[in-house]
Amino acid sequence: MTEVARLGLRWLVKKRSHHESLAQERAGFRAMERLIPRPPRDTRTLRVDAGGVPGDCIAVPASRGDRHVLYLHGGGYRVGSAAIYRHFTWRLAAAAQARLLIIDYRLAPENPFPAALDDAAAAYRWMLAKGADPRRLAVMGESAGGGLALALLLKLRDEGVPLAAACVAMSPWTDLALTGASLEQNAASDPMLNADDLPRFAADYLAGADPRNPYASPLYGDPAGLPPALIFAGSDEILRDDATRMAQKLRDAHSHVELQIWPRMPHAWPLLVPVLPAARAAIGEIGRFIGRTMTRERRPLHRTGPVSENGTLL
Repeated sequence: MTEVARLGLRWLVKKRSHHESLAQERAGFRAMERLIPRPPRDTRTLRVDAGGVPGDCIAVPASRGDRHVLYLHGGGYRVGSAAIYRHFTWRLAAAAQARLLIIDYRLAPENPFPAALDDAAAAYRWMLAKGADPRRLAVMGESAGGGLALALLLKLRDEGVPLAAACVAMSPWTDLALTGASLEQNAASDPMLNADDLPRFAADYLAGADPRNPYASPLYGDPAGLPPALIFAGSDEILRDDATRMAQKLRDAHSHVELQIWPRMPHAWPLLVPVLPAARAAIGEIGRFIGRTMTRERRPLHRTGPVSENGTLL
């Protein structure tokens, strides 16, 4: 099944998207929304204004009132919507036993950096204002959304906002300077992404900003004091090294991180949950990670002082 999915992505996604304009790509995503399987009938989806940012709040029967997830979608900061993820987000809510908010943050190039980050921060603050306990809150995302999740935590920490208990980043794009060796090493093997598309995507989002700004590329930030993180990547994807280097950066800062490199998995494969057994397994891993981290007690963050073995600033 994995090899069939890889072939399908190579022909239906990678080769087609490589020749599409942004307008064509967005039109394709809008058409795809009609084909995305709807969640089960007992899933509750409520459209909300999350601090000025539109989004969907999703709850399933397993969702606990004291657990919350903020989900940030991928799409190179240029495409994507909450509707595209309706086959996926209810499964995350069930695995995490949480209520989930997925936002439609502003997209580039019309709304360049830091628009997406500002929207993510506004939605996070809205969740806190609505009563979400950060000790029972997780921030998640895939691809550009995975990098955005990590950048959000850096920004919140620097602003003194209480941090979420956990971060999950699937195939995160953490380096908009595009220095990872896997961009070349896996250019031929990645069944989904084209390495030569990324400079254009980065330029659209950055609009002249420094690609090594940690709020755009969290790989270049100081991750001391960030919450425990679970990072996924596929062995053959061009963004593999964005994941592995970010995990090492977290380790060097004495933050707890679990890195999983799955063999032969395509970029952001958990999204393929309707057809890929490995995607269901990955969602199960996410649920178990959330269960572990949300039972831990974390000290308030202070920006100075030594770092303990578990990554907490003393």
